[in-house]
Amino acid sequence: MDSAEVAVGLVRLLGLIRWLSPPGLSLTAAATLTTLERSGPRRLTELAADEGVTQPAMTQLVGRLEAGGLVERSADPGDGRVVRVRLTDAGRELIARRRAARAERLSGLLAALSPADQEALAAALPAINALASARRDSVTDEWMER
Repeated sequence: MDSAEVAVGLVRLLGLIRWLSPPGLSLTAAATLTTLERSGPRRLTELAADEGVTQPAMTQLVGRLEAGGLVERSADPGDGRVVRVRLTDAGRELIARRRAARAERLSGLLAALSPADQEALAAALPAINALASARRDSVTDEWMER
């Protein structure tokens, strides 16, 4: 497998994801909300590491998400100096609406593909998920080494 070809394909896939995603949130903001949905309340520093951004950048992003009513910040029960972030009901609803909009747009594209291409995409999903998990693990390991 040629990693350069895979990289080109992933860049094209990112363009598709941007096209599928409704306007209103950056991909980092949407990913942050999804991380909170999946993992529950997180420390701000953990969110920054998960999303591959600096802590000051995550602090700004969380501030914007909080102003929009999508997340809430609170002191960590074990250490009051630590900020924990949790998803609000409004944040959950926004994620659900964005998923539904993406799925609707994607269904039209999938319908235009041959059954063989549809099967190939379905077969590739475990590898795509493994690749995404490897990246997340790698980023977390790099962050922990600092």
